[in-house]
Amino acid sequence: MALHPDRLFPIEPSAREIARRLYEAVAGLPIVSPHGHTDPAWYAKDEPFPDPATLFVKPDHYVTRMLYSQGVKLEQLGVARRDGGEVEADGRKIWRLFAENFYLFAGTPSRLWFEHSLETVFGIADRLGPGNADALYDRISDALQTEELRPRALYRKFNIEVIATTDSALDDLASHDAIRASGWDGRVVPTYRPDAVVNPDSTGFADNVRKLVEMTGNALDWNGYLAAHRARRAYFKERGATATDHGHPTARTADLSQPAAALLFERVLSGTVSPEDAEIFRAQMLTEMARMSVDDGLVMQIHPGSYRNHNPGVFAAFGLDMGADIPQPTDYVRALKPLLDAFGNDPRLTLILFTLDETAYSRELAPLAGHYPALKLGPAWWFFDSPEGMRRFRETTTETAGFYNTVGFNDDTRAYLSIPARHDMARRVDCAYLARLVADHRLDEEEARTIARDLAYGLAKAAYRL
Repeated sequence: MALHPDRLFPIEPSAREIARRLYEAVAGLPIVSPHGHTDPAWYAKDEPFPDPATLFVKPDHYVTRMLYSQGVKLEQLGVARRDGGEVEADGRKIWRLFAENFYLFAGTPSRLWFEHSLETVFGIADRLGPGNADALYDRISDALQTEELRPRALYRKFNIEVIATTDSALDDLASHDAIRASGWDGRVVPTYRPDAVVNPDSTGFADNVRKLVEMTGNALDWNGYLAAHRARRAYFKERGATATDHGHPTARTADLSQPAAALLFERVLSGTVSPEDAEIFRAQMLTEMARMSVDDGLVMQIHPGSYRNHNPGVFAAFGLDMGADIPQPTDYVRALKPLLDAFGNDPRLTLILFTLDETAYSRELAPLAGHYPALKLGPAWWFFDSPEGMRRFRETTTETAGFYNTVGFNDDTRAYLSIPARHDMARRVDCAYLARLVADHRLDEEEARTIARDLAYGLAKAAYRL
């Protein structure tokens, strides 16, 4: 096994040749990673990653959900239980189980990312399987102890120019401060994620809100709550943040009067909040966050449409974010109208929209982004962060929104070693799409080369104000 140089390129010879040339122009560009979930402590401490299972299996929900779907228990994969119950602690055993089931990933982006990492980081061109599991485990383990594979060295190896983490509004950002204090010149910036203090359905919501206002010295009322958000946003911005992120169940927005919002705030803190009040509060807070972004310049991202923790048994045993989140239909046209009525025409706002509802691309999202100056489209996300998903995204949005109402690519990953693999996949898919436009005589090749560079690098850097 070795990575084929023409992977993901068109099968038509003429288009494939064009894709090769376009890719050659972008393959070596620096990586701008404006939205992701890597741990800032990795860069602050710069310690070796412990073992192959901890690196590739346990934190990767794409991997664990596939194995779980085939009857592998999460305990067998070393996933911690909420009750502190026994789970597999032997990384080698976890790795062997992964190897035995690696065939399940045929045709998935997970396999492409994994094999890209094996070959480009560890020099391994053999396909993982039961027969070589131990040998590869030992080889990777030995390599992880070298200076060349520590987090900061990998940052350089991957040619990362800037990487954003995603951090709770209550986070003290100590790791970010430690990075700055160390004198290291890598650029790792936080992103303001206020869900825990915005979503009344979040565990401990009322206590979280009280902590937010206390840590900023504000009163526990509507005006004090908003002032606390402004203070925390400024705290993040001082440490390099350029964006916020909002993972709401829907894209619904609202624009209530100040008295109505204040009364709603009192109700959601009461502990007996109704589902409708919770939804309206989230909706109001999206508009409030847009208002704050107009003032402080932080780019706003909305990641709606996931039915979180769909499997109650897994949630009860293991908690949040265990691979049981499922896409659902999402409305944008009506949902976003209150926010857009207030700020959609304001060039000071950049609002980047994501979706898990692909039917919304051509019907809602591309027409909205193709009209409102404040709106941009984020790339294919989560379940659709795949060659086919990326291709569908371009095919269904370009005709209405063009390329320049999109923001290039972001990897949105917790799996550090998958970052260059994901960016390489996106660059190849975009070059393949552009090559077909050139072959169809809808673009000339020089123009396509400029667009390819913007999709790979320039658009993300500009949209996220990096």
